[in-house]
Amino acid sequence: MKQDLRELFEAERAKKHQMKEGHEDRFNKRLEAAFPAPKKSKFYIFGIAASVVVIVALSVVFIQNISTEEPIETVVIQNKENQAESQGISLGDLSPDLKLVETYYVNSINLELAQLDLSSENKVVVDDFMERLGELNEEYKALNLELNQVGPNEQTIGALIKNLQLRLQLLLKLKEKLHQLKSTDNETVTTNNA
Repeated sequence: MKQDLRELFEAERAKKHQMKEGHEDRFNKRLEAAFPAPKKSKFYIFGIAASVVVIVALSVVFIQNISTEEPIETVVIQNKENQAESQGISLGDLSPDLKLVETYYVNSINLELAQLDLSSENKVVVDDFMERLGELNEEYKALNLELNQVGPNEQTIGALIKNLQLRLQLLLKLKEKLHQLKSTDNETVTTNNA
């Protein structure tokens, strides 16, 4: 009963197995019945359209952000200190994270300045706050000069960020003060009319 397995396998391979006639057609029909072809839904087109709309919207937002960022212009005066300052590094040049921080605070400060409601009644208060803001701005320039002369260090970077924070806080206090003055004026007008 000892047989060589190789010989058995070769004999099996030599036999031609044939399927019954129409077997393949019957199999394909059963396969189609069990797993019908998925129909293309109308939502497929809507999905493509939605993707295109999202891509276009993101592109528009990206382009607007690029175009609304005002380029930083430096005034170069023919004196050595200002030339070093204009050609030196700023907080945003040190790292992308610091650039984000600087951009955030500068944009927030500019937004708050643009939203100020100036009138003749609040001119004294606004001038006082603007004087303080000018002092902080001069201090920022001095810190930036120090950054260029001494080089980046933790204390200077921290002082620059703190200066930006103080300017934003000062503008927020000014906005709150103007709101208080406006509501006080409205109350006075209301009581005088009554």
